[in-house]
Amino acid sequence: MAKCIHTMIRVVNEEKSVAFYKTAFGLDVADRFDFEGFTLVYLRNSEADFEVELTVNKGQTEPYDPGDGYGHLAVAVDDLDAEHARFKAAGLAPRDIVAFEREGTLLARFFFVQDPDGYKIEVLQKHGRYR
Repeated sequence: MAKCIHTMIRVVNEEKSVAFYKTAFGLDVADRFDFEGFTLVYLRNSEADFEVELTVNKGQTEPYDPGDGYGHLAVAVDDLDAEHARFKAAGLAPRDIVAFEREGTLLARFFFVQDPDGYKIEVLQKHGRYR
Protein backbone atom coordinates (compact mmCIF):
# COMPACT_ATOMS: atom_id res chain seq x y z
CA MET A 1 0.00 0.00 0.00
CA ALA A 2 1.29 3.49 -0.82
CA LYS A 3 1.87 6.03 1.95
CA CYS A 4 2.02 9.79 1.35
CA ILE A 5 5.30 11.08 2.77
CA HIS A 6 5.78 14.69 1.64
CA THR A 7 4.79 17.55 -0.59
CA MET A 8 7.42 19.73 -2.28
CA ILE A 9 7.28 23.43 -2.96
CA ARG A 10 9.91 25.76 -4.39
CA VAL A 11 10.72 28.76 -2.23
CA VAL A 12 12.90 31.82 -2.75
CA ASN A 13 13.96 32.57 0.83
CA GLU A 14 14.75 29.57 3.02
CA GLU A 15 14.91 31.52 6.27
CA LYS A 16 11.53 33.24 5.77
CA SER A 17 9.85 29.98 4.71
CA VAL A 18 11.26 27.94 7.60
CA ALA A 19 10.17 30.67 10.04
CA PHE A 20 6.65 30.78 8.55
CA TYR A 21 6.09 27.02 8.76
CA LYS A 22 7.53 26.94 12.30
CA THR A 23 5.29 29.79 13.48
CA ALA A 24 2.17 28.65 11.63
CA PHE A 25 2.29 24.87 12.08
CA GLY A 26 5.07 24.02 14.52
CA LEU A 27 7.11 22.37 11.76
CA ASP A 28 10.80 22.00 12.50
CA VAL A 29 13.69 21.19 10.20
CA ALA A 30 13.99 17.39 10.18
CA ASP A 31 16.74 17.29 7.56
CA ARG A 32 18.59 19.73 5.34
CA PHE A 33 20.64 18.69 2.33
CA ASP A 34 22.78 21.25 0.54
CA PHE A 35 23.75 20.56 -3.08
CA GLU A 36 25.65 22.62 -5.62
CA GLY A 37 22.59 24.14 -7.30
CA PHE A 38 19.87 23.74 -4.68
CA THR A 39 19.05 22.95 -1.06
CA LEU A 40 16.35 20.57 0.21
CA VAL A 41 14.81 21.30 3.60
CA TYR A 42 12.41 18.76 5.13
CA LEU A 43 9.98 20.08 7.74
CA ARG A 44 7.81 18.04 10.12
CA ASN A 45 6.31 18.00 13.59
CA SER A 46 5.55 15.29 16.13
CA GLU A 47 1.90 14.98 15.00
CA ALA A 48 2.65 13.08 11.79
CA ASP A 49 5.39 11.70 9.59
CA PHE A 50 4.16 13.71 6.57
CA GLU A 51 6.68 16.38 5.62
CA VAL A 52 6.82 19.64 3.70
CA GLU A 53 9.89 19.66 1.47
CA LEU A 54 11.20 23.12 0.66
CA THR A 55 13.36 23.28 -2.46
CA VAL A 56 15.58 26.35 -2.57
CA ASN A 57 17.17 26.78 -6.00
CA LYS A 58 20.36 28.80 -5.60
CA GLY A 59 20.38 31.98 -7.62
CA GLN A 60 16.57 32.19 -7.77
CA THR A 61 15.61 35.75 -6.86
CA GLU A 62 12.23 36.15 -8.53
CA PRO A 63 9.09 34.69 -6.92
CA TYR A 64 7.80 31.45 -8.39
CA ASP A 65 4.44 31.40 -10.14
CA PRO A 66 2.32 28.69 -8.49
CA GLY A 67 0.30 28.64 -11.71
CA ASP A 68 -3.29 27.54 -12.05
CA GLY A 69 -2.63 23.88 -11.29
CA TYR A 70 -1.60 24.18 -7.64
CA GLY A 71 -4.50 24.12 -5.21
CA HIS A 72 -3.45 24.03 -1.58
CA LEU A 73 -1.95 22.05 1.26
CA ALA A 74 -4.36 21.25 4.10
CA VAL A 75 -3.77 20.75 7.81
CA ALA A 76 -6.26 19.85 10.55
CA VAL A 77 -6.23 21.46 14.00
CA ASP A 78 -8.05 20.80 17.29
CA ASP A 79 -9.24 24.38 17.88
CA LEU A 80 -9.74 26.39 14.69
CA ASP A 81 -10.78 29.59 16.46
CA ALA A 82 -7.72 29.57 18.73
CA GLU A 83 -5.42 28.89 15.78
CA HIS A 84 -7.01 31.69 13.75
CA ALA A 85 -6.43 34.10 16.64
CA ARG A 86 -2.84 32.88 17.04
CA PHE A 87 -2.15 33.33 13.31
CA LYS A 88 -3.53 36.89 13.47
CA ALA A 89 -1.45 37.71 16.55
CA ALA A 90 1.67 36.34 14.80
CA GLY A 91 1.03 38.61 11.78
CA LEU A 92 0.41 35.70 9.39
CA ALA A 93 -2.70 37.37 7.85
CA PRO A 94 -5.17 34.47 7.84
CA ARG A 95 -8.35 34.91 5.85
CA ASP A 96 -11.72 34.78 7.63
CA ILE A 97 -13.08 31.50 8.98
CA VAL A 98 -15.61 29.88 6.64
CA ALA A 99 -18.29 27.31 7.48
CA PHE A 100 -18.87 25.01 4.51
CA GLU A 101 -22.21 23.21 4.51
CA ARG A 102 -24.00 20.79 2.23
CA GLU A 103 -27.75 20.23 2.51
CA GLY A 104 -27.75 21.84 5.96
CA THR A 105 -24.94 19.67 7.32
CA LEU A 106 -21.58 21.13 8.32
CA LEU A 107 -18.85 19.60 6.18
CA ALA A 108 -15.97 21.79 7.30
CA ARG A 109 -14.88 24.96 9.08
CA PHE A 110 -11.65 26.42 7.79
CA PHE A 111 -9.53 29.41 6.89
CA PHE A 112 -6.77 29.94 4.37
CA VAL A 113 -3.35 31.50 4.83
CA GLN A 114 -0.51 32.03 2.35
CA ASP A 115 3.16 31.33 2.97
CA PRO A 116 5.88 33.85 1.97
CA ASP A 117 5.91 32.46 -1.60
CA GLY A 118 2.15 32.68 -2.05
CA TYR A 119 1.31 29.00 -1.56
CA LYS A 120 -2.17 28.57 -0.12
CA ILE A 121 -2.67 26.48 3.00
CA GLU A 122 -6.10 25.45 4.28
CA VAL A 123 -6.42 25.13 8.05
CA LEU A 124 -9.41 22.93 8.97
CA GLN A 125 -11.14 22.22 12.25
CA LYS A 126 -10.83 18.50 13.03
CA HIS A 127 -14.31 17.25 12.19
CA GLY A 128 -15.85 14.46 10.16
CA ARG A 129 -13.43 13.28 7.52
CA TYR A 130 -10.83 15.91 8.46
CA ARG A 131 -8.93 14.34 11.35
